[in-house]
Amino acid sequence: MTDFETRNADMIQAMASDAGLRELTRAWFIAASRYEYSYHFSWLGRPVIQFPQDLLALQEVVWNVQPDLIIEAGIAHGGSLIFYAFLLELIGNNGEVVGIDIDIREHNKAAICEHPLHKRIVMIQGSSTDELVVDQVRHIVRSKDKRRVMVVLDSNHTRDHVLSELRLYSPLVSKGSYLVVMDTIIEDMPEDFSQDRPWGRGDNPKTAVAEFMRENERFEVDWVITNKLLITVAPGGYLKCIKD
Repeated sequence: MTDFETRNADMIQAMASDAGLRELTRAWFIAASRYEYSYHFSWLGRPVIQFPQDLLALQEVVWNVQPDLIIEAGIAHGGSLIFYAFLLELIGNNGEVVGIDIDIREHNKAAICEHPLHKRIVMIQGSSTDELVVDQVRHIVRSKDKRRVMVVLDSNHTRDHVLSELRLYSPLVSKGSYLVVMDTIIEDMPEDFSQDRPWGRGDNPKTAVAEFMRENERFEVDWVITNKLLITVAPGGYLKCIKD
């Protein structure tokens, strides 16, 4: 296994240094995204709206961290909540998933509540940056003695909103766990890609991460994850907590 892992590390670094491969990856990503590629997949019956490559990376993170609480901002159809609940069910601890969304549609809420894994899911409706919502999450962490906490941010993708989320939820992330910021790829997409959205180049999760990393010393970017995935919506967005 040592030889296997050493070779993997070498090949991952080589891929990261291959400018031609990076450009091919970017071209493919842009072309596939124009067909709403991430909308084509589901997890145990619910649309998950993620690239399969990121799901695999998130699975590795969850298995390595063994969190007893995963907080996700952004619910949509609930596929990712089911995904995390499934992983926690396999781990077998008392792990739970807290999903936050400003608008939990009734049909999505009903489908999530009817799912066999709903027992591990708590949903909170409201803005992820609303202090009342944050207080509810903090209460869950304290009252249920959650010691290994992981956070995934995938709601409003404007710089100011994500930066506020980073500042509010990063204190809850435990040492050795991760704060994952989705859709940092927006900064690398063509100018017209997000023209119907309030975010775009210069105003997105990647710019929020850059500001956050300048002011916070508890986290470092896990570039190994970005480098080995190549295809990811979160380049530079897998942040590992390295300090208590």
